[in-house]
Amino acid sequence: MNVELGIIEGFYGKPWSWEEREQTVAYLVPHGYRFYLYAPKGDPYLRRRWQEGHPASWARSLADLASRCRALGVRFGVGLSPYEIYLGFDQAARNALERKLSFFHELGVQDLAILFDDMRGDTPDLADRQVEIVHWVAERSSADRLLVCPTYYSDDPVLDRAFGARPERYLEQLGASLSPGIEVFWTGEEVCSREISPGHLRRVGEQLGRNPFLWDNYPVNDGQRMSRYLHLRAFTGRPAGIADHVRGHAINPALQPVLSRIPALTLVESYREGADYRYGAAFQRAAVAVLGEDLGTRVREDLLTLQDVGLDRLGEKEELLRERYASVDHPGAREIIGWLDGEYRITDEIVHTQ
Repeated sequence: MNVELGIIEGFYGKPWSWEEREQTVAYLVPHGYRFYLYAPKGDPYLRRRWQEGHPASWARSLADLASRCRALGVRFGVGLSPYEIYLGFDQAARNALERKLSFFHELGVQDLAILFDDMRGDTPDLADRQVEIVHWVAERSSADRLLVCPTYYSDDPVLDRAFGARPERYLEQLGASLSPGIEVFWTGEEVCSREISPGHLRRVGEQLGRNPFLWDNYPVNDGQRMSRYLHLRAFTGRPAGIADHVRGHAINPALQPVLSRIPALTLVESYREGADYRYGAAFQRAAVAVLGEDLGTRVREDLLTLQDVGLDRLGEKEELLRERYASVDHPGAREIIGWLDGEYRITDEIVHTQ
């Protein structure tokens, strides 16, 4: 496998616990995952309140997580979303950003991502403004690697509807002006891409003047509609040949940390097996590896219901699922029960306020 794999905790809703983060990183290390990026939308001090410092207890937990990642041989990173900073990159904003960079230095951040996603972007000189900020950060950050997520990080027209029409030749201008060593995130032809092809990535690479760093929005399930479903199936539509056209491959996991490990394992197998990859068999192996033989078999039997039917249409199946999983002493089973209880439901209000 010749592509760097990692996790971006970049979803809306209830973030993972510190223990869940550490356990997930530790679990995936032996399978080839080599970086973790802390960027939950639910951390206000990285997004809408980014100019404020993290509370002391929060900062200590972040430092402990960074230390744990280093001990495991995993690159630790943080994704900062300085909300619409490009609308007023004044001295106050620069001072706040410098304080944040000092905090990241104390944490020992290796990967720093400046994330301009999910913000208004219909500004003619958007690319120039964002490049100015990223280069300003690059001159002052101690991180080994700097990444940026564009405001328009996909071809998907849903971004234009939500955040205004993208400026003409935005991607080309961003790529031409950014220093060559800075990585650029991309999600594919869609925000949540069904398929990511070598041809598409080749085109994006030409626009950016560098191969994109793949931000893969699967198995994430953090939208109002998506949170009604458990994303468990093996990865498909990511042929091993895309490795030649990306700088790295990060997956944005689901709200359920243990269950997210199932598709995460299948991505490794997809790259390793290439043309011999079989997603159904890969899912079965991963489900058993993560959940054990009995629980993994149950989840395989219920896969259609969990991933395709969804909470709002379960009907009498809900009680059957509760009977099958409530008595199982496993965190994966408890995540299924929590999902049935509505613990992971995402509303539009959550998305619009985080």
